[in-house]
Amino acid sequence: MRQNNSSMLGRLGTSGRLVLFLLVSAFCGALVAGIFIPTAAVGATGANIVLDAMEDLPDEFQTGPLDEGSKIYSADGVLLASFYAQNRIPVTLDQISPSMQDAIIAIEDNRFYEHGGVDAKGVARALASNLTKDSTQGASTLTMQYVNNVLIDQGVAEGKSGEDLTISGTKNFTDKIREAKLSLAVEKEYSKDEILEGYLNIVLFSGRTYGIEAAAQNFFGIPAANLNVAQSAMLAGMVQSPNNFNPFTNPEGTRDRRDAVLAAMLRYDKITQQEYDAAVASDLQLNPQPAAHSGCVGADMAEYFCSYVEQVILSSDEFGVDETARAKLLARGGLTITTTLDSRLQEQAQTQIEAQVPVGDESGAGSAMVSVEPGTGKILAMAQNTNYTPEEGAGNTQLNFNVDKTMGGTANGFQPGSTMKPFTTVAYLEAGGSIDDVVDASRTTYPAGYDWTASCLPEDAYFDEWKFKNAQEGYERSMTVGDGLTWSANTATVAQASQLDLCDIRDAATRMGVHRAVDGEPLEVNNPSFVLGSQEVTPLTMAAAYATFASGGEYCEPIALTQVSDSRGNAYKVPEEQCERAISEEIAKEVSEPLQNLVNSGPGALEPLGVPAAAKTGTTDVSEQTWTVGYTQGISTASWVGNWTSYSSLNNLPINGVARSYVDGSTIAGAQWTEYMRAVAPLYSTGELTDPNRVPVLSPQPEQQQAPQEEQQENPAPSPEASPETEPAPVPTSEPAPAAPETPEPSVPAAPAPTLSPAPVQPPVDPAPAAAPTDGP
Repeated sequence: MRQNNSSMLGRLGTSGRLVLFLLVSAFCGALVAGIFIPTAAVGATGANIVLDAMEDLPDEFQTGPLDEGSKIYSADGVLLASFYAQNRIPVTLDQISPSMQDAIIAIEDNRFYEHGGVDAKGVARALASNLTKDSTQGASTLTMQYVNNVLIDQGVAEGKSGEDLTISGTKNFTDKIREAKLSLAVEKEYSKDEILEGYLNIVLFSGRTYGIEAAAQNFFGIPAANLNVAQSAMLAGMVQSPNNFNPFTNPEGTRDRRDAVLAAMLRYDKITQQEYDAAVASDLQLNPQPAAHSGCVGADMAEYFCSYVEQVILSSDEFGVDETARAKLLARGGLTITTTLDSRLQEQAQTQIEAQVPVGDESGAGSAMVSVEPGTGKILAMAQNTNYTPEEGAGNTQLNFNVDKTMGGTANGFQPGSTMKPFTTVAYLEAGGSIDDVVDASRTTYPAGYDWTASCLPEDAYFDEWKFKNAQEGYERSMTVGDGLTWSANTATVAQASQLDLCDIRDAATRMGVHRAVDGEPLEVNNPSFVLGSQEVTPLTMAAAYATFASGGEYCEPIALTQVSDSRGNAYKVPEEQCERAISEEIAKEVSEPLQNLVNSGPGALEPLGVPAAAKTGTTDVSEQTWTVGYTQGISTASWVGNWTSYSSLNNLPINGVARSYVDGSTIAGAQWTEYMRAVAPLYSTGELTDPNRVPVLSPQPEQQQAPQEEQQENPAPSPEASPETEPAPVPTSEPAPAAPETPEPSVPAAPAPTLSPAPVQPPVDPAPAAAPTDGP
C-alpha cells in the first residue's frame, strides 16, 4: 500500500531537493544493492549499515492462518450467527474475477510479475519523485504490502496496541528493512499467484471488512468471482485509504479514485479503450449488503440459543485456557459450530410465543419456551418474547429466561409452582407406594415442631407452623395419589411428603436434573414448601427433568453442540450425550398417567394434541409466574409466562390487549404450549407414554364451588393448583425445638424413611372420569 509519510522535503526549494538527491543517491544505491547482491560485494558504508541491520532480522516468514470469524449453525444447516473480529471470507484465486486481479496489480504494483519481492526500479522512481515533487510516493510492492498486512494481523492476534503495529505512517527504517527482507523470503517460498491470493484475502477494505470476498458482498451483493471492471477498480482503489475512499461516506472521492485505477488499467493494457470508456461512464453500481453484526445480536433467529451456545464455549476448557482465549478463538479461529437446534421447532416456538405475548407488549410480561429431546438431551428450540440487544427499551434484554444465571439467565430464575409436584410422587412410588393409593388430603395445617423427616438436616432441625390451601375448595379430602396429581391438590402432595423423607424427594428431583437456578445446587430441604415449587428453577431445567418421564426413566444432561471444527480441519471435543437412569421405567409410566389425564381433560387453554401427551401446569401464589411443562415421547417442552422485572401478578394485566381476572398455568403458558406441541409433535416420536393395560382406580369427584358464570366466560375458574405458601413457610433451624402446642396428630403420620404399602382403595362414587379442573395458584 502506498505510504503517506510526511517529509521535510516540502520545506525545501527545487535546488535544495536536487542537492539532497545527489547526497542520498549513493546510499539508495547501496540499499538496493544490499538487497539483491551478497554482503561481500558491497563496500559502501551505508550498505554495510543496511546489511548489518538485515543480519539481525529473520530469514523465514510464517504466514499462519488468516484471522477468520466463526459461524453457528442449526442441526439442519441454517446459519444462526457469525462471530468475527474481522469480517473475512477467504477464497482461492480462481474465485476472484480476473478484472479484480488486474485492477489491484495495475494500481499498486504493475511490475508484480517481474520483480523478486522488492522492486529496485520502483524504489528509485519513488525516491526521485519524493525529492522533486510536493507529494510522496511509496515503493512497497504487493509482496511487501502482503508481508506488512500479515505482520499487522499477527500483532492484533497477539494483542498488540496500535502503536506497536506497522500501520501506515508508523514505520521506521528497521521496519522497512524487515519488510523488504521478509518479502524476499516470501517470493522464494510462494508463487506469485499464491502471494496475490493471500494479499486479496487479507487486505482491509473498510471498517471490519477484510478480504475481497467480504468486500464484494458488502458493497455490491455479489461474490468476488462476479466483479466487473468498474466494480473491481473501485475496490482496488479503496485499499490505499479505506476510510477516505469509502463510497458510502465519500462517493465523489471514491469515484475519482476508481477512475484513476481504470486509467492505470488502460495504461498497462489490462482493459481496452472501449472498456475504459464504459466503466468511467458508469455510476458506482452499489448494492449494499452489510454483514450481520458480529455475535448473537446479529443472529437471524434463535438469538437466545446462540447466547447459550456462546456461554457453553466460553466456559469450556476445550476451547482455551481461559475465557479470554476462548473468546479470541470464537472471534478469530474460523470455527464451524454445529448445534442441536431444529430450525423447524425454533420457528414454531417463536411464532407461538409472540402470538400470546408479543415482543415489547405493554404488559411487560415475559414469555419463554424451550424443548429438549428425551433420550439424548439435545436442545431443539429455545425462544422468548424479547429482543436480544444491550440497548435499553421495551422488550429489550440479553437475559436468557430459559437458563441458569451462570449461563446468561436472570438473577434467580422463576418459582415453578405445581410443576414441582411430580417429583414428590416419584419419591412416594420409590418408597413402595402406588399411584392408586388413597391419601388423606384433608389437612391444610402442619403445626410448629411437626416431625418432618429430613435425614440430611441436623437432628435438632426445627420446622415452624405451615398453613397452606388448595386453590379451590372441595379437594380437602381423601383421593388417590394419581388424581391428586391430575387435580393438582396441594393437600395431596403434602400428604405424600409427610410420609416421606424430604431429602428423598429432593434426591429424586436432583437425579432428574432439578437444581436451583441461582447457583446450580440441589433444592434446599429446610422448608417443606419446596415440594409445592417455592424455589426458583429455569424452563430448561424443567424441560430436561420432564424428559425423564418421556424417555422411560433416563435423565439426559441438556446439550447444545454436536460438532465444532476450524478452517484448518481441527476438530474440538464437544460434550457427548450424558444419560443415566434416574427412575425406573415403571415409575416413569405411572407418573405419566395422571399427567396424561390432565392434557386429555383439557383445562383452560391446554388441549389434547391428537397424540399421547402428558403435562403439568403450575402457578405461583398470586399468578406472578405461570407454567405448563409437558411432553410427548419425542419432545419435552417447558412453557413459561411471568413477570421478570418485578414480583407482581399477571392478573388483571392487559396482555396482548386482553386483561384476565385470573391467569394460571393453563391460560397463556398452556395456550402456547398446546399450539406449539400440536404443530411439532409429529416431527418426532409419538409413542405411548403409559402402560395401556393398566386399569387405574379413580377417586370420587369432589364437589367444586363454581365461579360466577360471567367470570367463567372470561377465564376458566381456578383449580386446585400449587401455591408455594399463603402464610410464612416453615423454616428449619438447628436450635432446640420449643414445646409445641397440642395439636391433633396428622391423619397420615410422618415416619422416618418410610416403606409405603398400598392404602385401601376407596371406590369411586361416580364411575365417570375425573373432572378436569382448571389450573390454580
